[in-house]
Amino acid sequence: MKIDVLLGLQWGDEGKGKVVDVLAPRYDIIARFQGGPNAGHTLIFNNKKYVLHLIPSGIFRPETINVIGNGVVLDPVIFSKEMEQINKTGIYLEERLYISEKTHLILPTHRTIDMASEKLKGKTKIGSTLKGIGPAYADKISRNGLRVGDINKPYFEKKYLELKKLHLKQLELFDLDFDIEKYEKEWFNGIETLKRFKFINSEKFFNDAMIEGKKILAEGAQGTLLDINSGTYPFVTSSTTTSAGVCTGLGVAPNKIGEIFGIFKAYTTRVGNGPFPTELINETGVKLRKIGHEFGATTGRERRCGWLDLTALKYAVQINGVTQLVMTKADVLCGFKNFKVATAYNINGNILDYMPYDIENEVKPEYKKFKAWNGTLDNITESKKFPIELKEYIKFIEKEVNVPITIISTGPDRTHIVMNNE
Repeated sequence: MKIDVLLGLQWGDEGKGKVVDVLAPRYDIIARFQGGPNAGHTLIFNNKKYVLHLIPSGIFRPETINVIGNGVVLDPVIFSKEMEQINKTGIYLEERLYISEKTHLILPTHRTIDMASEKLKGKTKIGSTLKGIGPAYADKISRNGLRVGDINKPYFEKKYLELKKLHLKQLELFDLDFDIEKYEKEWFNGIETLKRFKFINSEKFFNDAMIEGKKILAEGAQGTLLDINSGTYPFVTSSTTTSAGVCTGLGVAPNKIGEIFGIFKAYTTRVGNGPFPTELINETGVKLRKIGHEFGATTGRERRCGWLDLTALKYAVQINGVTQLVMTKADVLCGFKNFKVATAYNINGNILDYMPYDIENEVKPEYKKFKAWNGTLDNITESKKFPIELKEYIKFIEKEVNVPITIISTGPDRTHIVMNNE
């Protein structure tokens, strides 16, 4: 068996959590392979809404084991609060959630460093979620990090205090008032909560599972255009959000990757600062935000909205090796008479059909106009019953990126999913 992958192809918020939840019954194991509590995966079913930050989106499917992989950075406080909310639903995570012993921990001082760093950048800030993600990954790279596997070691508290001392020394460089005592107390309570879970050798776990014929789905967080290596740097996250991150984030070889599901919205959104060629800073953008309920699941911030950027989508499909596409928010475009799709970039008179090094300045999208479809998509369960305009839009995208769209989301609930059989 091979590991299938599901990841975002834009700047995050594509609807990954919902689709993982829908696909989960096909799999034995669902695993997060990167990111941290900056993720916000929203699931809606039985008239209730759940937002997951660290816990994989297969947790509400009783037949699946869920794993937090070693590529994730974990905040024990946020994890504990999330666990408590899920336990209230009658699901006891301790029985179905495993954590890689190589998963790095986010310390209280990581959050403070994050805030200080963002404040120092002023107008050039990247729009961090201020969860301590970047500083935690920085310690990982600089080989100072504290890991889940350290928790049960006799040196754990000493190592924590040494790292805290180092962070406080760094914070002396910033003009920032802070007090971490309250959060630190919660953090150590969270450490005690973590001790109730099974810590695993993730490399052995996943490779043994594949040998045993287990079906595994790797769940990505954020989106391809936020990838630390391939995204719109420096306005990116601190992890590898592409399919390459599955190998390092779970401990598997490249030849063990199977299907790669790439998710994108029928239009485009972005949270935080950074380039966004198709952004609509007008009434149309406001309308997209309103109809699509475009507010960050983690931060609550308004999402910037714009038309679909095919140039960026092709790029994301290519570097991830996407084999199947999933289109979400198709229902939102019902609210428009017409809409547009960017097919290329015009940079100082030069037409580019690829992502250049810099898309921050002087980028004018070349647009193709489409007629929108009327009425709701709520009750449509077969793709053959889609409005002709939606069918044409789907076929246009498939032709442009040369990958089939196999799943279309037509609303927020887990039941609002249509398999494309045409």
